[in-house]
Amino acid sequence: GLHQHFDALPATAEALLVEATAELLVPEEAMGDYFHALLLDINGWSSWVAYLRWQSKLAGGSDNAMHQLLAIRLAWELVLWRHQETKQQDTITALSQEWTQQFSQLSDLLQQHRQYQEPAWVWQQAAEVAFQQATQESLLTPAPVIPAVTQRPALQAVFCIDVRSEVYRRALESQDPSIQTFGFAGFFGLPIEYAPAGASYTRPQLPGLLAPALSVSESNDNKGVSHRTSKLNRQARWSAISKVAPAAFGYVESLGLGYAFKLLRESLFGLDNGHPVNTVDGVDSHYIISNCNTVLDTSAQAELVAGILGAMTLTDNFATVVILAGHGSSTRNNPHAAGLDCGACGGQTGEINARVLTQLLNKSEVRSALADEHDIEIPQDTRFVAALHNTTTDELRYLTSLPTGTEMIQNWITAAGKAARRERAGKLGVADKNSDKGIMERSRDWSQVRPEWGLAGNACFVVAPRSRTAHLNFAGRSFLHDYNEATDGAKGYPVLELIMTAPMLVTHWINMQYNTSVMDNDLYGSGNKVLHNVVGGNIGVFEGNGGDLRIGLPMQSLHDGQQWMHDSLRLSVYIAAPGKAITDIVDRHEVVRQLVDNDWLYLHRIDDTRNEIQRLYKGSWSIVI
Repeated sequence: GLHQHFDALPATAEALLVEATAELLVPEEAMGDYFHALLLDINGWSSWVAYLRWQSKLAGGSDNAMHQLLAIRLAWELVLWRHQETKQQDTITALSQEWTQQFSQLSDLLQQHRQYQEPAWVWQQAAEVAFQQATQESLLTPAPVIPAVTQRPALQAVFCIDVRSEVYRRALESQDPSIQTFGFAGFFGLPIEYAPAGASYTRPQLPGLLAPALSVSESNDNKGVSHRTSKLNRQARWSAISKVAPAAFGYVESLGLGYAFKLLRESLFGLDNGHPVNTVDGVDSHYIISNCNTVLDTSAQAELVAGILGAMTLTDNFATVVILAGHGSSTRNNPHAAGLDCGACGGQTGEINARVLTQLLNKSEVRSALADEHDIEIPQDTRFVAALHNTTTDELRYLTSLPTGTEMIQNWITAAGKAARRERAGKLGVADKNSDKGIMERSRDWSQVRPEWGLAGNACFVVAPRSRTAHLNFAGRSFLHDYNEATDGAKGYPVLELIMTAPMLVTHWINMQYNTSVMDNDLYGSGNKVLHNVVGGNIGVFEGNGGDLRIGLPMQSLHDGQQWMHDSLRLSVYIAAPGKAITDIVDRHEVVRQLVDNDWLYLHRIDDTRNEIQRLYKGSWSIVI
């Protein structure tokens, strides 16, 4: 008898919301809580619709899909209520009384829930304070006295602020005192969307909270572009054929034996076909950067690059080789691969961003404009090299060629990779003596559910010169962003404002994704990875054959079978900058103020003059150590 009730529903979402709330006797003051509860009941799909709304707002549009989804969910409430009235009239009176009473009891229930949670919050904060005390003591530990390096660095390398880069940076810096590394957001400050050659789509290569301001495409006369275009087209056609419902069974029947060979090959030999996402097949492409279909001229390119170099704190004393290392993860048979790639690049690898910025910095005309218009002199013999840090294997793959006579640099890179793998081997359950072979095999094993631990363990974000942290071992738990307060302060702290309104928000997002996936994996995580089925190509996963869309991280990314690999600690931010500059930025940005004052994260400043650390909370600074 349900069909007749559905047939009687209003034709529009607006009319249904009015009719349902009236018939279900929902008080106006309780509607927000009631609607929120309905959406949490289908939290996965609600989250997907919220993402669509977010994207629409970034593009300057609007989206009422959440309104529609709420109406659909409310329609089920109304239909089941009417069905109950029709079929069980003897119980509807008692049910109606219980239904209406819940709204008047809501505030008391919430208060009881808060009281019940109070002990847990005490333990939560105690765990965070314990972590902070150890971190703060290390930050105030004097750095070892090292003679000032007046000569030119032998190598400079810029990595993403990702916590996995912290391990590799330490390993690389330990190879030689003349090596200098920097931490910077992995999209390298390029607010771009990228149109792959031969593809009919563009993809964002920047943090999710920003809208692309520039477009990047490849020149049609690039060597290898036509080959890659035809390859992409073939892949797209086969993918479309395999996913059309009527053709699916015939596709399997026809190509089953071919896939059997592939399955056997992967199972027995684990052949590695390279990074499965976003590769450009080693082609040294030429990229065209446009703003509203107008190609950027040399002056505009130099202005873009000058801002990036300033934010990197890399404006002088350039090495002969400067590596710009994006990052990505090399895993097989992994629907969650994007969660292991670069959060600053919108879940892509940082390959395109590294290539584009390298091209700009190696252009002689851009360098001339930098010198003339921005007072940034890049020596003629300095060469920028694009690279990709594979976070699963800790290999650094060059995307553009190294200059000749740099064998020592290659030796340093190789040794750093081995050292980083040895450090990570224990957490992965790989014996130290087998760390190289074991970790490489994990990245190629299509049955491996834990190829790497991603950003598990992340807990703090340090914004300071590298000299303040180079002597410290954060064990892959800290995001590290280089920052020079003296240079930035002379200009009114524009770099600090950018860091606090972009990288700090993204690191908070990552931190909360891990925290909530551990705290309540049923609601905010995606359960058992082994049971996942991909939905709609890239929407998400089901755990099994249906149910709600699963969001967040799977258990295998958080737990090793014996213990949690991530402690749910809210992000602790430490900034080496004056208190007034930080406070002014918080006051100007409501979202940042809400994060600080509503206990989503801890915001501290490092005061070198007094050798103390202070915390900003609800407009006031207090000394914590």
